[in-house]
Amino acid sequence: MRQFIALIHKDKDSDYSVSFPDLPGCVTAGASLDEAMTQAEEALALHVEGLIEDGEPLPEPSTLEAVMAERENRNAVAFLVTLPAKAPKTVRVNVTFPEDVLAEIDRYAERHGLTRSGFLAVAAKGEIERAA
Repeated sequence: MRQFIALIHKDKDSDYSVSFPDLPGCVTAGASLDEAMTQAEEALALHVEGLIEDGEPLPEPSTLEAVMAERENRNAVAFLVTLPAKAPKTVRVNVTFPEDVLAEIDRYAERHGLTRSGFLAVAAKGEIERAA
């Protein structure tokens, strides 16, 4: 069972953002702390699956001391996220958006430390949970 350190950041007027120092580009967010932590588990699984599909090596997890020694990490809260034994399969889809909507999505995602796909997944899951 492999675990990676995740860092939660919270600015005054933003959601909780989560990043993984050992996995650049593996980021997510949530409106609440619980949602951010749940999203972190999914983001880690999807990111690792992508690395495996691309034939990239999975890095060794850093120690807490090494992560927190970095100045930019000191204002974050660290927690461990366990990599599931079998990560869910990622599926590529092709969607169409009006150009202005896509630009808004990209701006929002960038401001919140998300990729376009990450934002769309978070938004979709949030809408599904609200409807349930």
